[in-house]
Amino acid sequence: MERGEFVFLTGSSGAGKTTLLRLLFRDDVPTSGQVLVNNENLASMQLSRVPYLRRQIGVVFQDFKLLRRKTVFENVAYATQVIGLPPKEQRRRTYHVLEMLALNHRLRHYPEQISGGEQQRVAIARALVNRPLLLLADEPTGNLDPDLSLQIVELFKEINAQGTTVLVATHDRDLIKRMARRVLTLSHGRLLTGGE
Repeated sequence: MERGEFVFLTGSSGAGKTTLLRLLFRDDVPTSGQVLVNNENLASMQLSRVPYLRRQIGVVFQDFKLLRRKTVFENVAYATQVIGLPPKEQRRRTYHVLEMLALNHRLRHYPEQISGGEQQRVAIARALVNRPLLLLADEPTGNLDPDLSLQIVELFKEINAQGTTVLVATHDRDLIKRMARRVLTLSHGRLLTGGE
């Protein structure tokens, strides 16, 4: 992928989509070869560099990974604390992204108090709040109705237009067709189409 691209990653269950995403934010290390992100080889990256890499990457996990004992606001703001933004900027960015995702009425709720679709949007807000260079999304519309799915991908398009590279792993063929973006297709860990 080139910097600034918006690409879909697809393939059947077990094709390797989640594994590829995990390699890109160095949650896994390849057994051979190279993984290059922002001109850095993640296969040989020192462990001390990994946190700096991850500060440049927003990740929307399939299982959300929300902190159960933190409110919606705290879950999203936590990402801004990790990179050391001043408190005023933390609040400003957090309120802004929660408003963009229509979650401003859920600020004080805990994850178990909101729906699965709302939890998914909180996870997306947390991935976007630091304005990452690279956004990786693993089935980000999996629990959302078609209208909200389209809104989320439109939001990803806006983020992409501001310079963030976006890679969305999805099974949603209708969504892929509507968006008319490059598609990478995996099968058993190998790239079938879209690598040109």
